[in-house]
Amino acid sequence: MLTKRFNFLLSICLLLSSSLVKAQVKKANHPNVVIILADDMGYGDVSLNNPNAKTKTPNIDAMAQKSIVFTDAHSGGAVCTPSRYGLITGRYYFRLPQHREFLGYLPPLIEQGRETIGTLMQRAGYTTACIGKWHLGLDWKLKDNTKPQIPEQKNKTSTNTDFAQNVSGGPSSLGFDYSYILPASLDMPPYVFVKNNKVTDPDVMLTADAYPKKLTTTTEVWDRKYTNENDVYWERGVWWRNGEMSRSFKMENCLDTIVDQGISFIKDQATKNSQKPFMLYLALTGPHTPWMPNKNFKGKSPMGTYGDFISQIDSYVARVNATLKQLNIDKNTIVIFSSDNGAPWADDDIKSYAHESNYSKRGQKGDIWDGGHHIPLIIQWPDRIKEKSVYPHTVSLVDLIATFSEMTGQSIKEKYGEDSFSFYKVINEHSTGPARDQIIYISSHGVLAVKQGDWKFIDGLGSGGFTEPATIKPTPGGPLGQLYNLKADPLEQNNLYQQNPAKVKELSALLTRLKTQGYSKN
Repeated sequence: MLTKRFNFLLSICLLLSSSLVKAQVKKANHPNVVIILADDMGYGDVSLNNPNAKTKTPNIDAMAQKSIVFTDAHSGGAVCTPSRYGLITGRYYFRLPQHREFLGYLPPLIEQGRETIGTLMQRAGYTTACIGKWHLGLDWKLKDNTKPQIPEQKNKTSTNTDFAQNVSGGPSSLGFDYSYILPASLDMPPYVFVKNNKVTDPDVMLTADAYPKKLTTTTEVWDRKYTNENDVYWERGVWWRNGEMSRSFKMENCLDTIVDQGISFIKDQATKNSQKPFMLYLALTGPHTPWMPNKNFKGKSPMGTYGDFISQIDSYVARVNATLKQLNIDKNTIVIFSSDNGAPWADDDIKSYAHESNYSKRGQKGDIWDGGHHIPLIIQWPDRIKEKSVYPHTVSLVDLIATFSEMTGQSIKEKYGEDSFSFYKVINEHSTGPARDQIIYISSHGVLAVKQGDWKFIDGLGSGGFTEPATIKPTPGGPLGQLYNLKADPLEQNNLYQQNPAKVKELSALLTRLKTQGYSKN
């Protein structure tokens, strides 16, 4: 009797053990994911995409030869914060209760409990990391709780922030096991690194002290690229706002530090935590201003400092791929290379350099025209993708969370990721059909547009962004918005608003429905 009972228990243990092994194998077979997000890099800055490019990206081009190249990919917004919000949440930025300023001291934009790519992948057994530019707000502690964080006096560059205390509301509370972030863009204070929830060097001073001969006259500006100064740190594209900076922080080392952190994370996962898949969101700070290529790239490009900086970005892609190969984990790792929005290049810039950073599209960063949000997107997965293919249908960075959801066999928590559509079948099964039937675009001024099929409707006049005029007041009897057939008119030159009122009515109604429909994609 005891023998029978022992054999029965043994068989149960073996069955459970077998099931556990199968579960572990299934989990281990999930691909690793590395998202490399450049900052302000235009579609035409990738030389593969632009036959006339003055910038050269041989490593990105080489990656594309065994990848899927997306030719109609778009960010979730035409500037940094809306784009990153959409990537991480699968939700359009305009759905937030109110519009926020895009600065380094802004409060958290993603509320606790919302599903993110981090929480989704954690549930699938992934170790997750967010390294690089964050720009989605943090909860900073104050030195004096009776005073505001940002002084009301104009041109005041020191704040009421207590950098020695822990920070909350960032990646660590949104599904990322490890984080090493810059709070915002590299031209916006505070210039500090935050590792998990702590500033790495809380000994903070002002940038005018850190670069006393360089930035004593720095003013609050947006994406200005021209100055009257002759100093090396006032070269074209090389400037930043004065503000608080860790004593050990150096602008020229920021990108290398971020990539070093990313490479270290990959190595740790491959050698110390190899039983679990990982996801790394590696958000670069370039080629956004300040354009500060390191000594290995400075002076190497005919495109000047900007071209040098693009070459440096390109080298990071090579470095990540080389690391994956050296660790023998490249075949089952998905590498996604993209950018957060279009490049900030106006017509005068294009003429100066004879380089179309936003090749084949009208406008620039910030704009509602396609140049504001049309981005490079290349996805590599050697286990599934053996040779280059081109996917011509519309996708968005907002679609990543739904794609990862399908890949890991999960559902997104109810009422979240409402604007995300999976394109997993495109990368896993080489599907050639469209992944979504419409997309909403968002400009830096909050102008919205919708595209469906070949048609694009813009709910307003002007660029809605950085290109002047940003807004145009309608004239009596004139159009109230913009309507373009992108197949016939990819440069959005011929406004058909008045010639095709039926299409205006149809797309205007679609935009209204998508804005108000809540969480249903039906």
